[in-house]
Amino acid sequence: MTLRVLAAMSGGVDSAVAAARAAEAGHDVTGVHMALSSNPQSYRTGARGCCTLEDSRDARRAADVIGIPFYVWDLAERFHEDVVEDFVSEYAAGRTPNPCLRCNEKIKFAALLDKAMALGFDAVCTGHYARLDGTVLRRGVDHGKDQSYVLAVCTPDQLAHALFPLGDTTKADIRAEAARRGLQVADKPDSHDICFIADGDTQAFLAERLGTAPGPIVDASGVQVGEHEGAYGYTVGQRKGLRIGTPAADGKPRYVLDISPVTNTVTVGPREALDVDEIVAERPVWLAERPGGPFGCRVQLRAHGEVYDCVVEPGDGVLRVRLGAPARGVAPGQTAVLYEGDRVLGSATIAATARVPA
Repeated sequence: MTLRVLAAMSGGVDSAVAAARAAEAGHDVTGVHMALSSNPQSYRTGARGCCTLEDSRDARRAADVIGIPFYVWDLAERFHEDVVEDFVSEYAAGRTPNPCLRCNEKIKFAALLDKAMALGFDAVCTGHYARLDGTVLRRGVDHGKDQSYVLAVCTPDQLAHALFPLGDTTKADIRAEAARRGLQVADKPDSHDICFIADGDTQAFLAERLGTAPGPIVDASGVQVGEHEGAYGYTVGQRKGLRIGTPAADGKPRYVLDISPVTNTVTVGPREALDVDEIVAERPVWLAERPGGPFGCRVQLRAHGEVYDCVVEPGDGVLRVRLGAPARGVAPGQTAVLYEGDRVLGSATIAATARVPA
C-alpha cells in the first residue's frame, strides 16, 4: 500500500536513512526539517546539536540524494511554548523534566503530525529506534539505542499514523547503510544534551529566566549546611555543585534528596537515602488495554535507565507503582514507562516517591 509520508529530517543519519527506506518501500515521501529556534545560533551546534542551520543544510542535502521534495517548517514558536517554557516551569516547580520526551510528544507527534494530516499526508516517518506493529509499540532491536521510552507518551491514534523504519536495525548497520546510499551524514556524530542550552550550563540558563532566589540547603534532620542561589538549579540525585560548606559527619558525599519550591529549600543526605520502592504517577497514557486491577510488569524510569520488576495499581488518573527492588534518584517530573517484555504498555508522569518501611 502506497502512503503519502512526511519524513521528519533532523539533519542526522537516522532520519536520513529512515526517509530513504520509506521512499525505497514505494511510498510518496516528502522531507521536512523543523526549524525550532528563531535564533538558531543560540542553539547547540556540531556534534551537540539537532536543530541548527547546519542541520537544516545536512537534511536538504540528504533529501537531494534520496530524490524527494524537501521543505523547512517554522515551528519555533510552538517549540518555545511547549518545550522550552515547559522545561523552565517544571524546574521552577521542583520537578525534573525530560525535554526530548516533551519534544516528541508536543512537536513531532502533535504539531507536526497534525499539520501533516491537515495537508493530506497519511503518516509521519521518523528515525526513532523503535518498532510498531499496528499501534503496538515495541523496543528497537538495538537496545543501546532503543527510543521506545521517549515515544511512550504518544497516543494510539498518533502511533497509527507513524512509521519507524529503523526499529529492526542496529545503529552500526544504519551508518553503513547511509554510506552505501551516498549520504554525507553517515559519520555525523549523534546529538547530545539539551539542544536549546547552547553552552550546556542548565543552571545558568534557568537563573537567567527565573532570577536568583537564595535559600537554605539542609540535611535530613533540618540543620542548614549551605545556601543555594535557586532551588530550581538542583535535581534529585545530584552530587556535584551543591555549595555545601560543612562536610558530612561520616565524610561521605551528600546528594540532593528533595527540592521544595514552596519553602525554597534543598535537602541533602547520604546516597542510600535516595532509594525508593514506591512511585505515584499521574496522567497515564495507555498503549494497551487499560487494566481493571493490579498487575505485574516492568518499569523504566529514565531514558536508557535500569528496568525494574513492579506491581502497578491503576486508579482514577493515577498509577501506584511498587518496585520489586529499590530504585535510586527517582525525581518527580520524570516519566515511568511500563513494559511487558519488549512491548510498551503505557506511561505516566512521576508525581511522588516513597520508601516503604520494612
